[in-house]
Amino acid sequence: MVELRQQCLWEYVTPPTAPAVALNSDAVADVCVIGGGITGLSAALHLLEQGKSVVLLEARDIGHGGSGRNVGLVNAGTWIRPDDVEATLGQQQGSRLNKVLGEAPAEVFALIQRLGIDCQARNQGTLHMAHNATGVADLQARHEQWTRRGADVELLTGARCEEYCGTTQIAAALLDRRAGTINPMGYTRGLAEAVERLGGRIHPQSPVQGLERSGNQGWRVKTAKGSVQAEKVVISTGAYTEGDWTDLQRHFFRGYYYQVASVPLHGAAADNVLKHGQGSWDTRTVLSSIRRDDQGRLLLGSLGRVDNKPSWFIRSWADRIQSHYFPQLGKVEWEMHWTGCIDFTPDHLMRLFEPAPGIVAVTGYNGRGNTTGTVIGKAFARFLMQDDPAALPIPFSPMKPVAVPALRTGFYETGFSLYHAGQCLRVVL
Repeated sequence: MVELRQQCLWEYVTPPTAPAVALNSDAVADVCVIGGGITGLSAALHLLEQGKSVVLLEARDIGHGGSGRNVGLVNAGTWIRPDDVEATLGQQQGSRLNKVLGEAPAEVFALIQRLGIDCQARNQGTLHMAHNATGVADLQARHEQWTRRGADVELLTGARCEEYCGTTQIAAALLDRRAGTINPMGYTRGLAEAVERLGGRIHPQSPVQGLERSGNQGWRVKTAKGSVQAEKVVISTGAYTEGDWTDLQRHFFRGYYYQVASVPLHGAAADNVLKHGQGSWDTRTVLSSIRRDDQGRLLLGSLGRVDNKPSWFIRSWADRIQSHYFPQLGKVEWEMHWTGCIDFTPDHLMRLFEPAPGIVAVTGYNGRGNTTGTVIGKAFARFLMQDDPAALPIPFSPMKPVAVPALRTGFYETGFSLYHAGQCLRVVL
């Protein structure tokens, strides 16, 4: 039996970036970016391309957070249906957000090509798979709503659905040809390399300890051993936001998402699993994500965490999902597992903030960071350059206290754990 180890696949297969050092002195820049994920790196990249100087501070290492640890789906739109987006935000604002995020995968793949990033990019679409009749109805509604907006989507059923998904357990699947898959760590590190090529300074292992107004010179961002004096600041720490220096934690609750990767699989049976190269997820409330990497591994994931669970539990869950959807694979050996964090909001929509003049922040990607982070980083750069609210896909939200209780994290995690235990025991699926 292969040893099941706790390690992020994407970190394992992605070449490391050139060594960088923590901030240990005082620096000056036009913009200080806090957070070295996709949003922060996209903002830094687009600011540098417009001639601005940038210092980026990352509390750990580039890609450590959700940007490097996610499933790698390059999704279009938001978690919720486009009609629901417009019902929540209003027709004008909701329509704009649907358009921006509907076109976001094209932005990601164009940026990958322009920068020459090696990240297993495949613009072959994604599959949202209906696991029961309720799921079919949901996909029918999504198909109608996106088709009405001119999106290139197709509802697959029958033999065509089985051909694309590689399983008889799915009654219908929504193929979204706008979307695709990447190695998210490769993408994140590729953005970091592009930032450094343009002269941006990146300092990992430099958690921010304070942010204060500095006279008429803008802002002073403090770390343990240095500081950055900047006219403007981008806060892009997402679910990994920490410290008393920011109130962003009051605007989301932290959720977890885990993944389990097999050893590389080969042969006719394996080749028929997602044979056209899409990544996928099902319509369960506690969803399962399914995709392959470029070496043939099968990757399964779900809401919750397994970094605090024994190997037998992880294997049992992965065996259960695999044997349900792909029994033709027989016994699969599981090689590694990892857990990441997601910043959730009650309505599953992100929030943009302007806590003070010259500071912009974002939270609440709800698991859609690869695309959303890319376009929001670019939008923040444009806003800071032009001071034009029209650069943003949605207006800023007020920084007033909101009722997002921290207890939600524990409540949801307990529920997810019980659900997955039921899957292992074959009580639920």
